[in-house]
Amino acid sequence: MQKPLDQSISPSSSYKRKLHKLGITLIELLIAIAIFALVTAITIPMLEGFKEESGYVIAIRDIKLLDQSARLFFLSEGRYPQTLEEIESDIELDPWGNPYQYLNIADGGNRIRGSVRKDRNLVPLNTDFDIYSMGPDGESRPPLTARHSWDDIVRASNGSFIGVASEY
Repeated sequence: MQKPLDQSISPSSSYKRKLHKLGITLIELLIAIAIFALVTAITIPMLEGFKEESGYVIAIRDIKLLDQSARLFFLSEGRYPQTLEEIESDIELDPWGNPYQYLNIADGGNRIRGSVRKDRNLVPLNTDFDIYSMGPDGESRPPLTARHSWDDIVRASNGSFIGVASEY
């Protein structure tokens, strides 16, 4: 005798119990989603901090390379370049999309006095040339004490220091 069609297809009660033991409940699913959301909420700000820090590292590296290129230019030409274009470097923009700033101090004379970067005592940072990035905010002022200059990446002491302006 044949069983009715619906009985042969329907699972047995022991099979249903096994499936129930293997499955997850709605509460377990909600807990897993909550844990995932919490971990995500913690890690995203950390990753943003790493991204900002990597921008500073890249800008410092670029300024060191531009510094070396300007010194090599001086050795070959007997003068510092008037612009960064004379160096013929592939480095044009900082990590935040702004052009690197350059100022030839040694050959600039009195006409550039107001543009020269200055430390907290208003003493020029360099006597040969300035190269700097305006930092993440894209704004800068000649004295490092100005709020817009705190996040700048600067070359100071004729290349002895290259780093964040607030650390100089």
